[in-house]
Amino acid sequence: MSEARKREPRGLHAALTWKRGAQSIAFDGSLPPRGVSALFGPSGAGKTSCLRVIAGLDRAAAGTLSFGDEIWQDSRRRIFTPPHRRRVGYVAQTPCLFDHLDVAGNLDFGYHRAGKPLHLDRDDLVEQFGLQRLLPRRVGALSGGERQRVAIVRALLSDPTLLLFDEPLSALDASAREDLIDVLAALPYRLAIPMIYVSHSIDEVARLADFVVVMEAGHVVAQGPMGAMITRLDLPRALFEAAGAMIEGVVTAHDASAHLFEMTFDGGVLLLPSNRARVGDRIRCRIGAADVVLTAERQTSGSALNQLLSRVVAVGDADHPSECLVQLDAGGTVLLARISRRSWQTLDLSPGKPVWAQVKAVPLLSPQGGRLADN
Repeated sequence: MSEARKREPRGLHAALTWKRGAQSIAFDGSLPPRGVSALFGPSGAGKTSCLRVIAGLDRAAAGTLSFGDEIWQDSRRRIFTPPHRRRVGYVAQTPCLFDHLDVAGNLDFGYHRAGKPLHLDRDDLVEQFGLQRLLPRRVGALSGGERQRVAIVRALLSDPTLLLFDEPLSALDASAREDLIDVLAALPYRLAIPMIYVSHSIDEVARLADFVVVMEAGHVVAQGPMGAMITRLDLPRALFEAAGAMIEGVVTAHDASAHLFEMTFDGGVLLLPSNRARVGDRIRCRIGAADVVLTAERQTSGSALNQLLSRVVAVGDADHPSECLVQLDAGGTVLLARISRRSWQTLDLSPGKPVWAQVKAVPLLSPQGGRLADN
């Protein structure tokens, strides 16, 4: 094994089983040591139970659990690391703040207990999360979104090695949710702390996650990198809504008059709605399978701004018998199109055949943090 391979950090590895009431739960998986890993699935799938076991808040599980080079649990060897020694930052759906303290007091609680780590810039985190004007307020006077921001910064200031989020946006209104999701998306690129994010919202998972674990009825049914998972033709039922492609590229130009910018990626160029991204920024977008229309020829009239020359790779079943999922190769980038079986027959499609993919909508996800000039 090479020296470089030896130095690779280890993520979280779990092989655990337990019961919650009448439900049997098994969590068997390996999460990467960087970025955001999502536990995704419907309510009752066992996601929060898994998070509590990882945090050490529930000792019911039997098996093994390790993070990095540390063994947090091994039932056979009677090893169990208590929560306070796991250095985990836990942010729940409902923030658990100290009502008798103001915002500054809540933030400083974890910061002081961690010994005011020099590598954590308290003032910078306060500014990033927009908490400056809130510092003297009592937490009872905060909105739901403000309370959640305070809870996240307090968790960060406790100097965790792993951040756990249990549906932190589910209790917020649409405006607060949108504001906070942008902040969360930037966290992995500002702080080298891996995150595990629990959600039943595919939109949140698509915008935040680099790796996804799909759970149903207390068991893991699929896991892998987010981009690879949503382009599979054998998608788990829970992921059908997310079927599509995750594309990463670089902003190469702006069209101020049309409020658009160009993102260049391996498969060509996409025109996307303008936002805060600048030329040189690395960004990520998701193209839903239902937003891709296939044509035999390039179209010269129509409203679709983006057309990508592609090649049919394979076809699979959709969740309705009248439709199918078509896997495409656009210059090395995998796309997915959801079309009717009649359209498949009318276009006389088959693996290897060239086709034009018209993209009706390209939702911009979150900036990826780095700039082209940085590399």
